[in-house]
This record gives sequence, structure tokens and C-alpha cells, in this order.
Amino acid sequence: MLGEGASKKVYFGWDGVEKIDIAWNKIAFRSGEDEEEEAILLKSLNHERVMKCFAYWFDSTSKTLNMITELFPSGSLKEYLSKNYNGVGSPKIIHRDIKCDNVFVDSDGKRVTLGDFGLAVRVKEGDFVNDQQVKCTPEFMAPECFEGEYNELVDVYAFGMCLLEMVTGEYPYMECSNQMQVFKKVFSGLKPASLGQVKDSGVRDIIEKCLLPVSVRPSAEELLKDPFFPYSDASSKLEACAPDVSLATSHRFRGLHCCARVVAWTRKKCKLVQHQKVNPLNLD
Repeated sequence: MLGEGASKKVYFGWDGVEKIDIAWNKIAFRSGEDEEEEAILLKSLNHERVMKCFAYWFDSTSKTLNMITELFPSGSLKEYLSKNYNGVGSPKIIHRDIKCDNVFVDSDGKRVTLGDFGLAVRVKEGDFVNDQQVKCTPEFMAPECFEGEYNELVDVYAFGMCLLEMVTGEYPYMECSNQMQVFKKVFSGLKPASLGQVKDSGVRDIIEKCLLPVSVRPSAEELLKDPFFPYSDASSKLEACAPDVSLATSHRFRGLHCCARVVAWTRKKCKLVQHQKVNPLNLD
């Protein structure tokens, strides 16, 4: 049985001739009404957006009208909404692997796009992810991930780490010699040593807000209301206003959308740091 109403029961069925799944509707006889009216009307219609009726017959013994119709695995629109609607028209997504490696820059360097949703999960409003396996990149992983229960605020934490990498040119926790040391520092709530390199108070403040404990960490919506981000209304258009890359460690940026050139510079810089062991602050 797929569903049941006051006078109808709907069952899952299989058409052995056409080799398709179907819905078998059993409708109880309603006194004083033409029991076949619905079936006749539906059978006469042929439109891609109207449910198809393949066949119908009346069982006089059980006083039941049988209708064979299309099967819709997702159910009614109401059922679909109850499973997928979170109040804002789209599902809530937790990316779980936000880092500069997964932010991509377009050809003119003025727009960045988030990609690589391989670890992303969809949740309903107010729900938490329950996962005891650590899947995120350790250096960008929020401490609550160790507890196996977390929400979308882990992405805010990771965004803060992205900003830190962008303004210092240094991968978070580069002072650690192995991932176990990284795990230990993250679990203990110890911030990356590179945070001490951020001299601009505005930049440091926004990064530290992102890295706050989950109970007081701002949401993405709350974060965008911070004066650090130049949004005045929903239609505001951000221009690429990242400073010259040689001044990146001393000038504040204006949000992720404006830092595309710096992202490309940072990736190049970190690659040299990791493979050539150079001092990022002396890089041209």
C-alpha cells in the first residue's frame, strides 16, 4: 500500500506487459454518484503534466472502482515538500570541506565559485549531522566535528580558516609536523600560529568570529551583516577590490567575493612554501 484516504486505497503494482511500475487505485463506491466518472475523464486526457490512466474497471462484487495510473515514487507535492522544504525554498547544505583548494576563480579574477561537494550533506532546518568519522580536512575542521554531531556552522569555521590563509599566505597549522598534532590542537581549541601574523584588527576580528566556539559562532547570515563585508542590500554588486598582492598581509579585504586575485596568489604562494620551504613574507 502506498497511501489511503477516506474512500481510496492506492497500492504499488507492476504491469507485466508494459514492464513498468504502476499505481493501483481502489476506490470505494459512493452512493448516488457515477463511480466511473473520474476514470472516464482521466482516461480521455493525454497531457505530459496530467496523470495518465492506463485502464479502469468496476468490480460489482466488492463495489470498487479499480484504476491503473502512473506511479510517482516521490508521492504528492505535499509529501515532497515535507521531506525537502526547510522554509527558504531550498535544502540546507553543509559543504564540510571548505578551503581555498575548493574555491575556484573565473578567467577575469573577479568572481569566485565554491566547488567540490564530495563531502556535502543536505539537512533540514535545525537538524544536526551525526557522523563519528572525521571526513573534513583537519586544518579546516571545526572542533565540534570530533564530537560526531555538528551543523552548518562548521562551514563558517572553515571560511574563517580560508580568510586566514588568504591574508597570511600560510596553510593553517603549518607549525605542526603531522596530522596528529593538528588534530590535537584543533580538539583543544588552539588557534593556528599564523593568526598572530594578522596585524589588521578588522581582518583579525572577522577571522576570530568565525573560529568562536559553536555556541557563540555567528551564522553565515549574521556574518554578512558585519561591517567588514560591504553589503548594503541584497542587490549590491561587489567589485574586485583586493589590494595589490604584495600588500596582502597589511590590508583588509572586502569579503570572499572580492578576493579572487588573492586566492590565486595564495595558492601559488602556499605551493612554494610547502615544496621549497621559502618564507612566504619574502615572496615577490
